[in-house]
Amino acid sequence: MELSVNLGYWGAGNDADNLEVAREADRLGYSCVWAAEAYGSDAATVLTWIAAQTQHIDVGSAIFQIPGRTPANTAMTAATLDTLSAGRFRLGLGVSGPQVSEGWHGVRFTKPLQRTREYVDVVRMALSRTRVQYDGEFFTLPLPDGPGKALTLTVHPVRENIPIYLASIGPKNLELTGEIADGWLAIFFSPEQAAELMKPLIAGREKVGKTMEGFDVVPAVPVVPGNDVEECANLVRPYSALYIGGMGSRDKNFYNQLATRMGYEDAAIEIQERFMAKDYAGAAAAVPMEFIDATSLIGPPERIAKRLPAYAEAGVTNLSVASFAGSLKERVGTLHVMKEAYKSSGLGDLDANLSG
Repeated sequence: MELSVNLGYWGAGNDADNLEVAREADRLGYSCVWAAEAYGSDAATVLTWIAAQTQHIDVGSAIFQIPGRTPANTAMTAATLDTLSAGRFRLGLGVSGPQVSEGWHGVRFTKPLQRTREYVDVVRMALSRTRVQYDGEFFTLPLPDGPGKALTLTVHPVRENIPIYLASIGPKNLELTGEIADGWLAIFFSPEQAAELMKPLIAGREKVGKTMEGFDVVPAVPVVPGNDVEECANLVRPYSALYIGGMGSRDKNFYNQLATRMGYEDAAIEIQERFMAKDYAGAAAAVPMEFIDATSLIGPPERIAKRLPAYAEAGVTNLSVASFAGSLKERVGTLHVMKEAYKSSGLGDLDANLSG
């Protein structure tokens, strides 16, 4: 199991700190730095900036929004980033949600599974530098009865295959991820429930005659070191409440549905009710401590180190550290705590990633 770092969304007033966190992760031997996008900063520009100021660490999109770019444009961006970073780019994709897709990008949130399948098809076709011709339900290239012509990507990526990850939550989307992607970007990952939650993912792999070998499982895991476990959990509560209660509408919130499948139905209902009533503090307080502890790494460093092997045993191949500390010093400190916890738990030594 490798370690990476998740910077989340850019533009929250700590952009210079984010760059320093990425640089420190690079110096420490972390495998990848991930950046996200919603309806603020775009991830491609952020990752380009980071790639230009780091040496070893990969840069990954977590995620590029499928409704925000044509598949050909995504292939262009991926090829360019891979070239500029000397082969260090990882392409994470996701359909976003209906509110952002329809409200921000003006793209109907219909048949997300079919749209994702076609999107990945076209991206792979373009990145393989074959002439792009595609006849799908959502994407037809070139358009018929017009002046368009089938074209070939002119940029040569450094690698023959740029790995494609999908951010997926529901069972059907997880099965599709196993079927067509190289990796899975997960959220609210509980090692104790991984066997059940990953069944559709494994089924997708088996559907195309593949095993989980070589498939990258990358959960974003909140990490808060500290002596008081409850205080550490309180720093994670607003994040959990935002996703479970506020990411989506009352009847279509994938994170809320995930929490329900994990056995927290009553809490998920209460969190959503409070969040939608703008009782954000109440929504955060309603997140069960059990849920936070199951999906985060919190408490003294030795507690974190003791729990780390559970992620590797559950099938995680790359744990993405999401720091909820406030200051730059604390965020960098979290990276160091995780490096030492990783080593002391017997999982490996990040220094090995710096050789060569």
